[in-house]
Amino acid sequence: MAQQLASAKSKTINARDLYPELHKISTFAQTKEQDLACLGDLEVIEVPAGSILYRAGIDPIFFWIVFEGELRAYKTDSEGTQSYISTVKAGDTFGEVVILIGHATPGATCEAVSDSVLGRVSQDSFWLLMATCPVVRKMVLTNMSRRLEAYTALTVHREKLISLGTLAAGLMHELNNPGAAAKRAASQLRENLTRQQKLSLRLTRLQLSPEQQECLAQLQEEVFASPKPQTTLSSLEQSDAEEALTEWLESINVENAWKMAPTLVAAGWSQGDIQCTQQSFPPNALSDALNWLEALVSNVQLVGTIEESIARVTELVMAVKKYAYEDKSKEHKLDIHDTIQSTLTILSHKFRHKQITIEKQFAAELPVLITCGTGISQVWTNLLDNAIDASPQPGKIIIRTWMEDQWVYIGIADEGAGIAPEHREHVFEPFFTTKPIGIGTGLGLDIVHRIVTGHYGGQISFTTEAGRTEFVVKIPMTAPKTER
Repeated sequence: MAQQLASAKSKTINARDLYPELHKISTFAQTKEQDLACLGDLEVIEVPAGSILYRAGIDPIFFWIVFEGELRAYKTDSEGTQSYISTVKAGDTFGEVVILIGHATPGATCEAVSDSVLGRVSQDSFWLLMATCPVVRKMVLTNMSRRLEAYTALTVHREKLISLGTLAAGLMHELNNPGAAAKRAASQLRENLTRQQKLSLRLTRLQLSPEQQECLAQLQEEVFASPKPQTTLSSLEQSDAEEALTEWLESINVENAWKMAPTLVAAGWSQGDIQCTQQSFPPNALSDALNWLEALVSNVQLVGTIEESIARVTELVMAVKKYAYEDKSKEHKLDIHDTIQSTLTILSHKFRHKQITIEKQFAAELPVLITCGTGISQVWTNLLDNAIDASPQPGKIIIRTWMEDQWVYIGIADEGAGIAPEHREHVFEPFFTTKPIGIGTGLGLDIVHRIVTGHYGGQISFTTEAGRTEFVVKIPMTAPKTER
């Protein structure tokens, strides 16, 4: 553990008496003994290895001369990670940069790597030295210029690494959701195919009549035909439809009715679409026939989920390509409800894991936008991901859409504790996060803000209080035709 400098031994010596030692220091190598009169008395400190010479943002500033030993400077980020800056050894001087640019405290922490002997010069004595000793002034400014060039190069390099790391971290985060969704869908598809095979064998052994075969054939054709035309159901409407279908299936003694109903309703099926099964099949075969139908419908849905996931991965790859090559996107149609629904599908496992229900309050006739903007799915992904993290378990997330004047509004609200007052002005700043270390990168809302405002010419705002936080995205109906 580093020690405080208070334990170091110090003594004051006239600079001219230290001429042999000072002459070995690069900054003073060209001075004559009489030149050192401008330095006056010099405080010499013996610093044990492991001692902290000064702390970033806390201790006063001095000009330092290294007679013996080695020291290193570093910065510590909010997570406690140390970033190396530079090392100084016997014959070096340091500290002049922060004095010359007018800082009140050091920008880094300095620690003795080995036992060291240092000369410490106050700011007043340093300015006197610069004013009265041209030889030293020239060397100090030369050293400062060299150090600034090295620091600038290091800063540019670090910024490039941060940009690359940000892109890689964001890409991996975004790829994880569709990748996991595709994996789960493929696993469920395998289970469904096994179940469907058993049901098909059982139905085959029943020696189906021509009427029964025709009923199954018609249902199969409908499953593989174009998707049924359907309006977007609100959460309440969907729940009512599922409950009604479940009750009917249970009334005719169909097994797994509670599991079948959500699948069929989601695909746009109702009691009338499967009425022929009740008329064609005896009670002992009716349940198998309907379960076979549900497995087939589920398989088609799962294949659609896999296709959506792969398309999302392709979209992300193209986004990276556009980021790297500054490609210009083409004009396309944007259905807000479809993009939200796709994101809900991909994130469905997170909702189930935390027992979160989704309440959709969608406008009945939201217009399809014509735009060149990209990345809207990433907006919903990040906003919903944050809402999931903020929500209690169990909880509810409300997604609503509406129109005002020439704007489309999308609101995503959670029932969490709200955003603390001291954090509200920082939520859209890059790298700002209130999540635990290793959980949040602080990039999600920054990305959302840049996509909404830069790609779509829109706006994003939020309201927050205990029990309800809502982020509202506002997109113009006449969206910009080119990305900003």
